[in-house]
Amino acid sequence: MKKIIPVEDGDFYFSKEGYRVFTEKYHLKRGYCCQSGCRHCPYGFDIKKGG
Repeated sequence: MKKIIPVEDGDFYFSKEGYRVFTEKYHLKRGYCCQSGCRHCPYGFDIKKGG
């Protein structure tokens, strides 16, 4: 089961379109790649290349 990580200051910002964008800090705190093509993925996942 995946652990729920509480969101803190600096973990995300809102894009100009109003979407929540998680930062590299949050992804590292979470500890794994969700393979969704996140903008600030520190794990090197590239959705266009499939990994």
